[in-house]
Amino acid sequence: MGQKHRHENKMEHKGTVSLETGRLILRRFTPEDTDAFFKNWGSDERVTEFLRWETYSDIEDARRIMGEWVEKYDDTAVYHWAIVLRDLGEPIGSISAWLNEKPETVHIGYCIGSRWWHRGITSEALDALIPFFFNEVKANRIESQHDPRNPHSGGVMKKCGMRYEGTLRQADRSNKGIVDACVYAILREDFLSENK
Repeated sequence: MGQKHRHENKMEHKGTVSLETGRLILRRFTPEDTDAFFKNWGSDERVTEFLRWETYSDIEDARRIMGEWVEKYDDTAVYHWAIVLRDLGEPIGSISAWLNEKPETVHIGYCIGSRWWHRGITSEALDALIPFFFNEVKANRIESQHDPRNPHSGGVMKKCGMRYEGTLRQADRSNKGIVDACVYAILREDFLSENK
């Protein structure tokens, strides 16, 4: 009754544009990133433990998937960034978004190599994407989820102003099998009221 809903706007796709933060450059992947992807997180079993994709054991498989990622950049509705640590000069992880156009929702997923965990790097990357998706793409909702057995991922979401909305039972599948999903989100109205 008292809630205002936005029906008139559609998302305005920009594609995977380069964004910069204090320590990071978020940019498109290139074929030259294959070795860094494989070495820094693609072959890291600690990274893939709670993810949907399996650890890469063969550099050729990593090269193939990198080619697929790069090919998709022609589509402005594709959002898939390499998380490049400035000091290192190469990618240490990725952050991506999947879109649901009708409710103008962006779903974000991320991972970085375990050597760089607990340094606030993933939060820094996500914190750069939230204003981008609200201000530039005109999203209404940004959401993400994590396995309850991986609480540090939820910590990233909370640190970036996302609110816990609940746990969906047996709603996802990962390398652990069928798993629960803790859902976090931030709405455009939340973001605007916090950034007046």
